[in-house]
Amino acid sequence: MTTLIDKIAWVKLSEGKLLGAKSFGRELYYIPGGKREPGESDAEALAREIEEELNVRIHPQTIRAYGTFEAQADGKPEGVQVRLTCYTADAEGEPKPASEIEDIVWLTYADRDRVSAASRLLFDRLRQDGLLV
Repeated sequence: MTTLIDKIAWVKLSEGKLLGAKSFGRELYYIPGGKREPGESDAEALAREIEEELNVRIHPQTIRAYGTFEAQADGKPEGVQVRLTCYTADAEGEPKPASEIEDIVWLTYADRDRVSAASRLLFDRLRQDGLLV
């Protein structure tokens, strides 16, 4: 039986680099975002998670779907999948670590091995679309 971890993620690009975050005690970086609360829309969850994690305010009217990527979840038993539903959006404020976030970095395609399997699929798509250096 497959277990699914369903997450939303903010694809924040700057000068061909993707914003990545790392939680305390974790090895790999991930795309900022998280799980929806009961009854929450993707837009509401994205805005809440990004404000909690990075002290940045998403402009809801600018949220656009980018893609959904699914792969084996990092550090979980075989068969536990993570689904990343990714969105782009404009935001207000300079990202800085908050809540459970230990570090944030701007990642390039060369950093692909520093992210989870689902994030690697996103990296491949961004590279294919000419958005990630």
